[in-house]
Amino acid sequence: MAGTREQLSPARRGGSARSAARSPRPRRSRVRFTLAIALSLLVLLTGGAGWVYLKLGGDINTFSSDGISGDRPDADASKGENVLVIGSDARTGGNEALGGGDKGDIGRSDTAFLLHVYADHRNAVAVSVPRDTLVTIPPCKLPDGSWTRPRPDTMFNAAYSTGETARGNPACTQNTVEKLTGLRVDHTVVVDFKGFAALTDVVGGVTVCLPQPIHQGDLNPHRTTPGKLLFPRGEQKVSGQKALDYVRLRHGIGDGSDIGRIKRQQAFVGSLIKKVKSDGLTPTKLLPLANAATRSMTVDPGLGSADKLLSFAMSLKNIDLHNTKFVTIPWRYEGSRVAVVEPDADALWASLRDDRTIDGKDASGKKGARSSASPAASAAPSPGDGIRVTVYNGTTVMGLAAQAARTLEDDGFTVTGTATASTHDQATTLIQYGPGEKARAGTLAQRFPGAHLEETSTTGIRAILGQDYADHPSAGATASPEPTAVPSEVSDDARSADDNLCANLSYG
Repeated sequence: MAGTREQLSPARRGGSARSAARSPRPRRSRVRFTLAIALSLLVLLTGGAGWVYLKLGGDINTFSSDGISGDRPDADASKGENVLVIGSDARTGGNEALGGGDKGDIGRSDTAFLLHVYADHRNAVAVSVPRDTLVTIPPCKLPDGSWTRPRPDTMFNAAYSTGETARGNPACTQNTVEKLTGLRVDHTVVVDFKGFAALTDVVGGVTVCLPQPIHQGDLNPHRTTPGKLLFPRGEQKVSGQKALDYVRLRHGIGDGSDIGRIKRQQAFVGSLIKKVKSDGLTPTKLLPLANAATRSMTVDPGLGSADKLLSFAMSLKNIDLHNTKFVTIPWRYEGSRVAVVEPDADALWASLRDDRTIDGKDASGKKGARSSASPAASAAPSPGDGIRVTVYNGTTVMGLAAQAARTLEDDGFTVTGTATASTHDQATTLIQYGPGEKARAGTLAQRFPGAHLEETSTTGIRAILGQDYADHPSAGATASPEPTAVPSEVSDDARSADDNLCANLSYG
């Protein structure tokens, strides 16, 4: 990964080469003298800011865009911005002293969330993806220039380790998130242990809350004794190593799962945002913060200069704490791993594409946009939007495919044909989709509650009707669609940046 430096253009000279005669009028001299001082101060300030930008720019590392997939979601699908934030536990560059492990070990992603900044720039939501989530990792570029094959049913954090390099593979994680969500990732930011610890030091500590006392043994389950007390119960301020220990703490609270840790990490990020906003988003406050962050930060080429990074940070200043939400991707346990729950997850991604908040508010920034008391009231005029689908009858009920086809066409879908499936014992409706068509398949799946989604190598979208649709057709394609409705399991569990620090801190 190579560092990038923003090159500053030479400043225009404020003075003139012309010589002027001394004016006999004292007032004019004073004006010129005052103006000269003002211009001198402006040059000094500009020069100083230029030095700071040059310094910050020199500290910013970028990862190569060569590893970003060419098969990406449409850039115009959403008017908002999507920023992937990755917390890396790489042991390079002095990080081994903060996080343990062997120097030069393979870089791994300790945590990750997709931040969606709505088009109105007054709302934002961060969607956490558990590192144990089973996903399909698409082709990713290796250090030798070759590309991997798709890896289905693979843990999400394995994407960052693809290639087994010490600094990790942010591009592969970005490709995986785009594959998972159907959303285009506009920017990717990776923060390592040192950067995280430095951030918490610069802001003067972050207030957190622990539901119970935590000892050394809770941080390191291999200890045979509890060890000394690390955190007392209740609210307290942490920074540096202690802040890092807090967000990495997994054992000794709740069920010891990554899901519980995510809840505490969300609370921490909310508290950090509250602290930064309370201090004021001024250059005086932001520059030390940016200086600390950029020393141990890796970003995509689009954020690879200080002015772009600070400009993006300033664009967030109007987002209210209450409108900064944290949720976790719809999930369920699958053995010791985590599986994504569909079509709930696709409903969440659809709401982000539509710039509709998790409580049903239109955050597109368009004039005349109305809020909705319920997410269900946010359907577009033509929900099907011409999505092409072939309908198959997987049951013994005659005419089922034709019935579903009619209701889908009434709802704006384009039915390319109906047919009888190869088997007639389909219990649950199955939606099959080809590469790059997951988002559209998710929109279709919402017309068939309980339907399963399955990716195939064949292009196109197919709905294979099951006995569940035959038994309850009124609950399927004939039901009123809710393409941007966020499942209550997601919205009810959402956290705001201004929530009580001691509430909802663990799972289990």
